[in-house]
Amino acid sequence: MNTEYLQGGEYEYYTVENSMPLLEWLLEHVGQSRTKIKATLQGRGIKVNGKTVSQFDFPLLPGMKVAVSKTKRNQQQFKSRYVKIVYEDRWIIVVEKNIGILSMAAGHSSLNVKSVLDDYFKKSRQKCTAHVVHRLDRDTSGLMVYAKDIETEQILEHNWHQIVYDRRYVAVVSGEMMEDEGTIQNWLKDNKAYITYSSPVDNGGKLAITHFHVIDRTTEHTLVEFKLETGRKNQIRVHSADMGHPVCGDVKYGNGDDPLHRLCLHAWLLCFHHPITGEPMEFETPIPTVFRQLFKK
Repeated sequence: MNTEYLQGGEYEYYTVENSMPLLEWLLEHVGQSRTKIKATLQGRGIKVNGKTVSQFDFPLLPGMKVAVSKTKRNQQQFKSRYVKIVYEDRWIIVVEKNIGILSMAAGHSSLNVKSVLDDYFKKSRQKCTAHVVHRLDRDTSGLMVYAKDIETEQILEHNWHQIVYDRRYVAVVSGEMMEDEGTIQNWLKDNKAYITYSSPVDNGGKLAITHFHVIDRTTEHTLVEFKLETGRKNQIRVHSADMGHPVCGDVKYGNGDDPLHRLCLHAWLLCFHHPITGEPMEFETPIPTVFRQLFKK
């Protein structure tokens, strides 16, 4: 066992020798009460091979590394109505962003995820800052990854399309889509007013490819999963409008259909190879409950 200060807290590290469920192993090796161990698990204070685990019966195998938080979790103390920490290590932090917050600063004193994370790093005595790697629009919710140092940011930025192997969004779109699935492909370019428009032929813009799959539908709305093959600015919103079914609540490309009083677009799945370790990292969040409620029969 060794102790190390990492990720905003002090952890004790153990190497597993025998296969057994996580809770059973913790009770045997950590020397804390069942109540305290369960609280640490539920408070996301246990990591296995660097990933936070809260499942009591998680199967441990010989050679696995278990990290147990010694201090009160900074992430428990981290409170933001706009940002939820999903995963963190010394190089990256993955968050789920709410609607109404920018990915990074734009203009004076704008509410943004980067400044929220920088404040968290400062309060948890981490000598790092959040480096923006990709963006979500202010009114899009969902998963994002930030680098914690410039070297990691450079690796992610320059190798983004090789590193990220699956990104999916879910959206409520206006009207009943007839096709169950398909692909839309065209070229996207901004005009002088920064409105992105599409062209079926190369217009000097960037090729954009989006795959879609219908999850549920009513006569008024359709719940659609979009998988990005390319990641262009406003790609899903423009492609959705191109299909005649704009994203609900989209004031820029929509048709005024706004059943939930928000942009109905959520980045629910993010899969990438860790920029330093190369390990596959896969994160998902549930489809927002408010989206689902529109399709309750």
